[in-house]
Amino acid sequence: MMGSSRDLAVGTVAVASLLTGSMLSSAVSPTDNPKLFVHLAFTATLIAGILEVTLGLLRLGFIVDFLSHATIVGFMGGAATVVCLQQLKGILGLNHFTQATDLISVMRSVLTQEHQWRWESALLGCCFLFFLLLTRYFSKKNPRFFWISAMAPLTSVILGSLLVYLTHAEKHGVQVIGYLKKGVNPPSFQDFVFFSPYFPVALKTGIVTGVIALAEGIAVGRSFAMFKNYNIDGNKEMIAFGMMNILGSCTSCYLTTGPFSRSAVNYNAGCKTAASNVVMSIAVMITLLFLTPLFHYTPLVVLSSIIVSAMLGLIDYQAAIHLYKIDKFDFLVCISAYLGVVFGSVALSILRVLLFVSRPRTFVLGNVPNSVCYRSVEQYPAAQTVPGILILEIGAPIYFTNASYLRERIIRWIDEEEERLKSSGEISLHYVILDMSCKS
Repeated sequence: MMGSSRDLAVGTVAVASLLTGSMLSSAVSPTDNPKLFVHLAFTATLIAGILEVTLGLLRLGFIVDFLSHATIVGFMGGAATVVCLQQLKGILGLNHFTQATDLISVMRSVLTQEHQWRWESALLGCCFLFFLLLTRYFSKKNPRFFWISAMAPLTSVILGSLLVYLTHAEKHGVQVIGYLKKGVNPPSFQDFVFFSPYFPVALKTGIVTGVIALAEGIAVGRSFAMFKNYNIDGNKEMIAFGMMNILGSCTSCYLTTGPFSRSAVNYNAGCKTAASNVVMSIAVMITLLFLTPLFHYTPLVVLSSIIVSAMLGLIDYQAAIHLYKIDKFDFLVCISAYLGVVFGSVALSILRVLLFVSRPRTFVLGNVPNSVCYRSVEQYPAAQTVPGILILEIGAPIYFTNASYLRERIIRWIDEEEERLKSSGEISLHYVILDMSCKS
């Protein structure tokens, strides 16, 4: 509720979870000393929360601005693709699956277990996926029936559970959730490990995973904000994530952020405000206290189908095609984001900003006929240059990093213009006007 995103659904994510486990297990074995391992995880979560709140209070939310539109488009597409591939575990009924999230590892895990594929699970998954996509298509064509698409995931869970219960499909390769322990998490105020030789490990883990979880959560939040055409406040998001992890560490929770898959399901269900997280929390609490036996027969393949259906609508290939037509470098950033899923793409976004500042574009302006407007003669072929005057628009503020380049570029424009006038026999160049009005 402290954040500015309307669509972000909070929860754990694979990258932060695996990183927390690997960093802590290098010092403490989770099998030999599980109690200390869990306490270190709570401590690392507290440290991550304090770090995130500190970054927000220092107003470092401007870091979000380095995630360009091209980066967001590529990130959403890449994340959606990876999440869809990971759901092959549930759809194919595989018992063992890779913990990695990259494409090669996932496909290797799927293809090397071909003999374990369960056609019953795959058939059930395809049927429910078709049902979910059909209801979404119908709701888009008939907006007054929006509730059909919103109810489709819950309907799928109920129908899937009844089908498994009546046919005993769990005995024929269809994996189910199984037994769920009742109750909510106990308090963990007394479990923090501050005065211990293992505290430096928890400190390092909290800092590293906190930054990664924060980057992923903000990137996901901005992705959906762009989809719905509103803005998010990076500072508020940092403080919200931090407070959530601080309070979570005191109630037996480990690192939490804004997972892409859960947020996509939240978005696809039609959420309008962050109050959806409150409703979600209450529903989870009621479920943990009273309803866990009802989910014993819920097939995992139905949950995988719900996630895949939510992911497919987030691959915006039309935006990528538009970027290719408008700006090839932005298209490269988009493709890099798709392939690298955020980390490499952020670097390219920063590179894009640096190139824009250090190598700003310059345009020759001409008068648009029957108007007082001056526009780029490349974009407006009908625009006419003023005889004897060269009007140049500078595409960025002038700094020490681009002063030399601009001087050389302006001289080159002057030489080219004088050469053109000389060859055409027109009036010689008398004045050069630099238009920097939009940069003031």
